[in-house]
Amino acid sequence: MPTQMVRTGPIDGQKPGTSGLRKKTSVFKRPRYLENYVQATFDGIGGVQGKVLVVGGDGRYFNDQAIQVILRMAAANDAAKCIVGQGGILSTPAVSNLIRKRGADGGLILSASHNPGGPNADFGLKFNGPNGGPATEIVTDKIFARTKEIEFYKITAAPDVDLHQLGTVQTCGMEVEIIDPVADYADLMQTLFDFDKIRALFAGGFTMRFDAMHAVTGPYAHAILEGILGAPKGTVVNGTPSPDFGGGHPDPNPTWAKALMDEMFGANAPDFGAASDGDGDRNMIVGRNIYVTPSDSLALLTAKAHLAPAYKDGLSGVARSMPTSRAVDRVAEQLGIGCYETPTGWKFFGNLLDAGKVTLCGEESAGTGSDHVREKDGLWAVLLWLNILAETKLSVADLMADLWSTYGRCYYSRHDYEAVESDKANAMMDGLRAKLPTLAGTQLNGLTVESADEFAYDDPVDGLRSEGQGIRIVFSQGARVVIRLSGTGTEGATIRIYLEQLETDTDKLHATPETALADVRTAAMIVTDLTAKTGRTDPDVIT
Repeated sequence: MPTQMVRTGPIDGQKPGTSGLRKKTSVFKRPRYLENYVQATFDGIGGVQGKVLVVGGDGRYFNDQAIQVILRMAAANDAAKCIVGQGGILSTPAVSNLIRKRGADGGLILSASHNPGGPNADFGLKFNGPNGGPATEIVTDKIFARTKEIEFYKITAAPDVDLHQLGTVQTCGMEVEIIDPVADYADLMQTLFDFDKIRALFAGGFTMRFDAMHAVTGPYAHAILEGILGAPKGTVVNGTPSPDFGGGHPDPNPTWAKALMDEMFGANAPDFGAASDGDGDRNMIVGRNIYVTPSDSLALLTAKAHLAPAYKDGLSGVARSMPTSRAVDRVAEQLGIGCYETPTGWKFFGNLLDAGKVTLCGEESAGTGSDHVREKDGLWAVLLWLNILAETKLSVADLMADLWSTYGRCYYSRHDYEAVESDKANAMMDGLRAKLPTLAGTQLNGLTVESADEFAYDDPVDGLRSEGQGIRIVFSQGARVVIRLSGTGTEGATIRIYLEQLETDTDKLHATPETALADVRTAAMIVTDLTAKTGRTDPDVIT
């Protein structure tokens, strides 16, 4: 089929966020919208002539149609090969692994991560580089620049590729290989963890519930947990990917995974509970009658990672996003390893991982990972937890109690105010920004401000500086407030306020987060003037 050069022009608003471009599905389906962005991506990475790309997504609505467009455009732009997950399905960490394992030149991931899916919901597309990680800011800036000057895109009129038939076909001179989406990832996991011990854990009567939330991790969890590891059938629930995620919101937190929380806090709860998100890169960990915050999970995994074969020689270092609680800092200090604070966005961990400066990294938004890939990895985190449980023979509650008694407890919570009018959200941030120079030494609800700044990051590997990464207010009483606008929504702005309070008194390690953080929350509401600026009083989601 001949290549078509289709005339087009710039479309406003195609600036990638922290993890690609996310918009309403209806926006992506507008004439030229997807095609413009795909061509800008190809151009922004220096073209795809002769290159090998991995392509797959989380199975959300429009996933399969968008893949066909990408394949026709890749062929028209003279790509050598595309490796595609069967049915268009590939989890984000599986894409990262395939890029690295196959030596591919990058990958296109079709997902809006934890956002809802469907014709009236969200869609997204992001590019991952040759190291398997999200595109750097340099690359995304080039992609965005191309969206503003694009004049044409290339596409063929080739028929659709059968995404369900395993094997290799040719389309317009380009090779398309349809692969089992699970096999390579499952092989990787078996090199990292002691599957024999985890298998014995299940054989001994250990019970678990994994909620795949009708999203991409379902096939992986069925194959690994119930297949290779022998967990009883029914351990994995909601395990079939659905275009609209079963009508739910595939975000693994106590609000959206309420059914799992109810089970884990109810009578006859399993020993262990976990969930993952739309594209499989996030995780939620729950024990019997105990929820583990992502920040505490990162700290626990850092303290106990040596119990898994892949990490038996210890960690080179750890990294956390700035809003993530400082619990892991305390573990790293005692272990004598480096701890890096980065902006939000997994791409900032890539240089540290590639340079060997860190082995584990994590974000408060339920993302945890290691140097096995260059993405956060939900099922990997669950398997590491299972390996630790199998080795220690302790419950989740006992593991957390031991962590807190050893290092202190960083009580932590995130309050999300969603779909706030952008002008009001920005006005609130501007007002807060203006106060920063005068806050140190002042009192807020009885707490003394030790420091207040807007976080900027100087990458220790390449020296690049990233500014405007969120506002930090640190109190001398061991408390901290972080305020930032999220880049993961598709309309309006999401204001995120992160509350943290360190407690080292052993008699106060088991309070409710609401109680422990009450004074910090009041201080945050005073300093942001959020209600007066936005009209909001209560958050939409509390994590």
